[in-house]
This record gives sequence, structure tokens and C-alpha cells, in this order.
Amino acid sequence: MGIFDLFQQIESGSAGRVHGKLTWIVAGLGNPGLEYEHTRHNAGFLAVEELAKQCGGVKLNQMKFQSNCCEAMLGEVRCLLMQPTTYMNLSGDAIAAAANFYKIPPEQVLVIYDDISLPPGKLRLRRKGSAGGHNGIKSIIAQLGTEEFPRIRVGVGAKPNPQYDLADWVLSKFSEEDMTALQPALEHAADAAVKIVGGDMNTAMNLYSH
Repeated sequence: MGIFDLFQQIESGSAGRVHGKLTWIVAGLGNPGLEYEHTRHNAGFLAVEELAKQCGGVKLNQMKFQSNCCEAMLGEVRCLLMQPTTYMNLSGDAIAAAANFYKIPPEQVLVIYDDISLPPGKLRLRRKGSAGGHNGIKSIIAQLGTEEFPRIRVGVGAKPNPQYDLADWVLSKFSEEDMTALQPALEHAADAAVKIVGGDMNTAMNLYSH
């Protein structure tokens, strides 16, 4: 390797960290900005941050594809970790831009997001499927042109009563009790992501999809 190549790697933050062709995208969904930190709708952001921490503490500090992102090795697989900064309802714009740039097929785009139908601390993994009313997933389906991409759904709890406004609920912050239940789920979601990109969805589902 020439010195110019080495400087290029250092500049991109990849020296000694990532190698091989980038073949997967792992995107956690949420909304950017301090006011949305630790809200239920940002469970996907939290999961990708946990995944980055488990990948040697890499930082989601590159601003590309309308996202905060970085490259990381998940096991032996080179991936792009993403937090779209488009706001939830336009998440597909960011993810499709990255997928098109790297020529990543939809089945190698893993999306992690919040699910109000699951209690905090529970996960559900799927190989594909409809949006189920989630606007971020609707956007991704529209931009990728398919429902066939894997997902990890992170439980954030149902509305406390039917009259509670859904938008207010998903934009509310987790209680301390909910965060205690959520942390192990974030760790499990990160481990599931490593298994999924490594080609072992069945093991991930058996371990973590309840």
C-alpha cells in the first residue's frame, strides 16, 4: 500500500477498522435533534448507537446520504451504519440514496425501528413485510420499491389509553422504568444485527424474536 492510499484510509476513518466491499446497510430510524433524544420514536437511533458501541466504539459522525453514518465491521461483514436525518417520514430518501450509491440490494438493507404493539424490552424480527402503519417504513418501501428487506422491531409500549394521541405518544420520552427494560433489548438488537448480516437470520429470530 502506498502512502497516499494510507492517508486516504486515515481520512475516511477506515484505517485498521474496515476492509472488503461494503455489502450491507444497517439503518436505525428516528428524528434528529436534541428535543427527540430518548423518545419512543427514536428507538432505532438508540439501537444503532448501541451497535456502533459494540463495534469498537465507532462514531456515527460522518454526514452523508442525509444521515449521520459510519462504516463498521459486523463480524466479517463491512456495513454502513445509518441514522437518517430526514425526519422519520422521509427515512426512505436517505436509505435509498445510500443503497443506490453502494449498489446494495433491498434484502441487504436491515432497518431497526420502534413498535408500539410490543412492550418495552421485546423485539420482533422479520425478513420482509408491510409497513404496519409505520411512516418511516412506508417511506422506505416507497423509495426501495419493495417490502422485501429485513427489520428488527423494538418494542416501545402501547398508548396508555385509546384517547391518547399517537403522535404525542411516540414523541414522548421513555420513563426511567421503560429505559431499564429497553437497554437489554438494544443490546440484543445489536447482536441480532450482527447475526443477520452474517447470514444467520434463523439464529437471530430464535434467540430474540418473541
